[in-house]
Amino acid sequence: MSSLPPNVHISTHPCLQAKLSQLRSASTTARDAKTLINEITLILGTEALASALTSSPGPTDTTPLGFTYPTTHLSPSTISLVPILRSGLSMVDPLSSLLPHPPPIHHLGLFREPSTLLPVEYYNNLPNHLSSSSSSEKTPDLTIVLDPVIATGGTSAAAIQTLKEWGTKRILVLSILGAKPGVELAANEWPEGTEIWLAGLDAELTERGMLKPGMGDVGDRLFLTIGK
Repeated sequence: MSSLPPNVHISTHPCLQAKLSQLRSASTTARDAKTLINEITLILGTEALASALTSSPGPTDTTPLGFTYPTTHLSPSTISLVPILRSGLSMVDPLSSLLPHPPPIHHLGLFREPSTLLPVEYYNNLPNHLSSSSSSEKTPDLTIVLDPVIATGGTSAAAIQTLKEWGTKRILVLSILGAKPGVELAANEWPEGTEIWLAGLDAELTERGMLKPGMGDVGDRLFLTIGK
């Protein structure tokens, strides 16, 4: 597979690759798929956050035995999570558990119009995302987008553009699996401000915009709505 944009990173962790192989299988149940997504997100999130965050000594604290020690401060200090509804919700808990403090969680709802495969936004609860809003909440230094699949890339690109306009300084996109053309499209939407981390990459899409071989519709698998 030819080279990818420099802001795209594919994990080579052996355990992650084995779990991704299990997640692809049609025989994997909804319960097992949820567990695998949780575990993959933990591994991928650990790698991505190691690249996106830095640590420095913080104030002194005291252990239960009375000894003092320097605490650790993370930078950037303002981080928000933005899962893409609905399958992105499956990645929220494991990613949140990696951070030392609970992050704000905002939601974007986007779906692909079936005939054009173009993204349509149907929900947005970003604070102050409308010009008429009086909210004074500060936009985060780092926004982490959670979406298990990047297929055509339209949804990811639309989310990146929305978050850029919202005012976030940097975007970290975490996806379990992506198609190369879609990943390239998303990576080029705001390359200077976006890093994309994936557990795996497929080379192509079907005519219906599904990854090949892929892992099916993650939302339908998780929420037992296949064939709706």
